[in-house]
Amino acid sequence: MPEPAGVNPTDATADPIREELTWDLFGSATRELAETIAGSGWIPDMVIAVARGGLTVAGALSYALGVKNCGAINVEFYTGVDTRLDVPVVLPPSLNLVEVRDVSVLIVDDVADTGHTLALVRKVLGEHVAEARTAVLYHKPRSVIVPDYSWKSTDAWINFPWSVLPPVAGRPPR
Repeated sequence: MPEPAGVNPTDATADPIREELTWDLFGSATRELAETIAGSGWIPDMVIAVARGGLTVAGALSYALGVKNCGAINVEFYTGVDTRLDVPVVLPPSLNLVEVRDVSVLIVDDVADTGHTLALVRKVLGEHVAEARTAVLYHKPRSVIVPDYSWKSTDAWINFPWSVLPPVAGRPPR
């Protein structure tokens, strides 16, 4: 598979342990991911973002797939760069599971790193929906779950454009 646009594997200044996703590359990546999903012949009734990382990706995919019904489930697992809780935890506000009963949902996150967050959300929603499929921009080979759809596989830490810079106001980063 050729390198995505904007990635230069021969760039000597590139950090070999980090993958850089730019806003421009994000646009191309989500469009390609949407084309893969649509090309499978399956279009969900609803797109569910895994907040926070999956919010931006889910929004882009919902537009590209023409799916207006969107929701989010809040899960905390990562507390910093490569630091995480022992297990992912669902946080309030909760997704109303009655509203997703018997619909097909696409669960979207930015990355399946360990895969524990995506596995938890798929388990929780899988008990209520007609069908649940998963989509991520990046899939790491060590993940306990293989997403139904992914744009790229990598072992590197990913610098996402929405989370690489510190907050501009409010609480200091943890």
